[in-house]
Amino acid sequence: MDMLAIKKAVSTLRDEEVKQYLTGILAGIGELKEQHGQLERPLDKHMAEPVAELIEQYSSLMSLPAQRAFWDPAPDSTHVHILCGDSFGGSMKQVLKEFGWTATHKLIILRENYAIGPLDQLDTPVGRKLRSDWFRQHIHEYYTVSDECEREYSELLDNLEQIPEQAKIIIWTSGNACEQTGLRLIAHLLGKRPNEIIVCDACEICEELFNRPDAYINYYHSGEIPSDKLREALLRIDEGSRLGAADIARLSQEWKEISRQSGALRIWQEDTLLEVPAEYYDSYLLEKLDSLQPPPGDDGFLKSARLVGEALGYCEQYVGDAYFEHRVRELIYSGVLEIKGVPTAMRFYSIRRRKG
Repeated sequence: MDMLAIKKAVSTLRDEEVKQYLTGILAGIGELKEQHGQLERPLDKHMAEPVAELIEQYSSLMSLPAQRAFWDPAPDSTHVHILCGDSFGGSMKQVLKEFGWTATHKLIILRENYAIGPLDQLDTPVGRKLRSDWFRQHIHEYYTVSDECEREYSELLDNLEQIPEQAKIIIWTSGNACEQTGLRLIAHLLGKRPNEIIVCDACEICEELFNRPDAYINYYHSGEIPSDKLREALLRIDEGSRLGAADIARLSQEWKEISRQSGALRIWQEDTLLEVPAEYYDSYLLEKLDSLQPPPGDDGFLKSARLVGEALGYCEQYVGDAYFEHRVRELIYSGVLEIKGVPTAMRFYSIRRRKG
């Protein structure tokens, strides 16, 4: 299978064409699924495996709306957890299932990385389009259709509106720009709701509970916490910080200040969200590149994925691999780095300092 040719073909499609092609493909797979059990002769092994995989992907995709709806706030919810990231969301779902709390504990997941990309006027359609356009132009393999950001935001507002008055709202955050920005956005959108609102820091809880002088882990994002440790954090939600009206007003005002910024990168430093220049990590990336040993016989070239992985592993901020890879490509475009290969994905190209 020529994945490069497939990606090239997909990249030429307009948004509406993507929807049309995907709808047609899914309809065809759905028909194949219906006919699969009615075949007079079983498919040979070479055909059976890819057909079974297609049908599995189809079934998984078609079940997504029901899976998401299951976790939406409901009239009898006692707790609604609001958190950032599908990774953290997946761990949270697993623990809630283990506790048998899924009937009354519901989730609202903010799926965007708020540490990167412009937030200017995010509460308006214009601002959301600007943010979506920035991702499409700078973050590799960001194939979202133009109205996805709009749809996600509308879904967020609908889910917040569905929270019943008796439910405790638990906002999960930790010491990084993504989750701290998410906290301020949610505080702004919740406004003067009558619910009890609790802020919990799962990273801080787990570090206090499990770290020892001879063995410790510093978590930079809640999505890094394994589910067995997250259980203990969930049992301590009532020990979190309760937000009063003054706290909500302060966080909402901070969100308004953040959403006036048009920069593409934020960090969390000394309990403050700071907007920093887009090239903030460029020297850090180059230092990491200089410290790594390229494989022998490759003329000094190093896989881009190796550099990004190293930068990600040692960075004390949560930025995400996509942003680091974006900056690697910017260093290539500006002539600081040389490239060997095709920059369609990190594993397909290598880099080195430009010689001469």
